[in-house]
Amino acid sequence: MMPEQGSAYAGAHILLVDDNPDELRLLIERLRGTGYRLSVAFDGAQGYDRAVAGKPDLIVLDVCMPRMNGIAMCMRLKATPATADIPVIFLSSGSDLEQRLQGLYCGGCDYVLKPYSPDEVLARIRIHLARPRPAVAQSQRDESVMSDSDQVLVRAAQHYLREHLADVISLDALARLLGTNEKRLTQAFRRCIGATVFEYLRDQRMKAAKRFLAETSLSVVAISEELGFSTAANFSTAFHKQCGLPPSLFRRSIRVRSASSRRNQ
Repeated sequence: MMPEQGSAYAGAHILLVDDNPDELRLLIERLRGTGYRLSVAFDGAQGYDRAVAGKPDLIVLDVCMPRMNGIAMCMRLKATPATADIPVIFLSSGSDLEQRLQGLYCGGCDYVLKPYSPDEVLARIRIHLARPRPAVAQSQRDESVMSDSDQVLVRAAQHYLREHLADVISLDALARLLGTNEKRLTQAFRRCIGATVFEYLRDQRMKAAKRFLAETSLSVVAISEELGFSTAANFSTAFHKQCGLPPSLFRRSIRVRSASSRRNQ
């Protein structure tokens, strides 16, 4: 097949990441005739390093791999400014809905099940390459190259925790999700933000609680459920300790200040 000269994606750089080279063979053969420039990595850790160094236009990524799986790699890519806007297409033999959703929620733009048709993957690559990508300032790209692995790890964890405030997740489970271990994750948080993972999570939950109390009519029970507390009493105790007021008095004080401000306008 002749290269697609003149198309919006001719000459695009595609990074393929899969620990089984045989499964990539047909796809690589199909892509070689398109004018794309191809790079290959065989696990998530190697794939992440090559993505940061080469800044490909699109990444095709397996989910189940040694050292660092595709979910962890994608989360780190999205936490690195230089690679955050690169489209990621997941390839996986796992048909589990939860795994597919996890891949999309962590930043993937598409998900293809194995065994796949190379033509289907190529079509999806074309679609995502043709879509406009947000402009990233050169200063952001340069900064990301200098960002150390602790900063990337912390940003990835912070993003996950902010998006899952209601979830109860252990430190070990969070570390495994990010492709690391408890000790490394704890050290990274202390070094980068001077707090533990759960101190950060507590602060984010309290910030969200203040927004809910100030901007919505949700009950204290509903807010406690939204933020992952086992009971409204536990939420009220935690909020009082952190903010100096019970949730109901905090909401009342916000309303009093708002009413006073309107009267004075």
